Amino acid sequence: MLNLNLSEKQKNFFENLKKAYGKEPLPSFEKIAQAFGFKHKNSVWQYFNKLKECDLIIEKNGKFIINPDCFGAILFTSSVRAGFATVAEDSIEKRVSLDENFDLDNPSVFMFTVSGDSMVNAGIFDGDKVIVKKTPYAKNGDIVLAFIDNGYTLKTYRQKDGKVWLQPENPEYPIIEPKESLTIFGVATGIARQL
Repeated sequence: MLNLNLSEKQKNFFENLKKAYGKEPLPSFEKIAQAFGFKHKNSVWQYFNKLKECDLIIEKNGKFIINPDCFGAILFTSSVRAGFATVAEDSIEKRVSLDENFDLDNPSVFMFTVSGDSMVNAGIFDGDKVIVKKTPYAKNGDIVLAFIDNGYTLKTYRQKDGKVWLQPENPEYPIIEPKESLTIFGVATGIARQL
């Protein structure tokens, strides 16, 4: 697990470094200083030392690169119920690198492990990793990660005549209508399953 004990300036520098150079070997301190508008390469050196200390930058074949673990979607250790809604804990386990078609380098894309069988008719099974793009909006028929009445759940979002509900994709489960509140956390964009 990466150590992320960084100041806001250090985080911004690191995110800019990721955007500018991605997975390529990093150029000299002098070139980075010029590209980022620093007057002295010493400023870059100070950032590099902190990022190396946090394992965000590593040395490979005599060159500095951004740690490959910094790319890909975040996998949380807590699972999301596909049955009845439960409280989820936000514990990051690791990053998982998958096909770029899922836009996984986007910081608003996450993965959760499904627990339960309420979405089997949508092809989502217990243990699947669901790729979710964070957004507060959903269209009728989207599969969403929703926070409803103090718990997270994965369901099909339905709306008709001003009424909103969450539809399980297994007839053994009831429709969920919000008693207090319903917040869309994100829309499912794909699944990953090990065979």
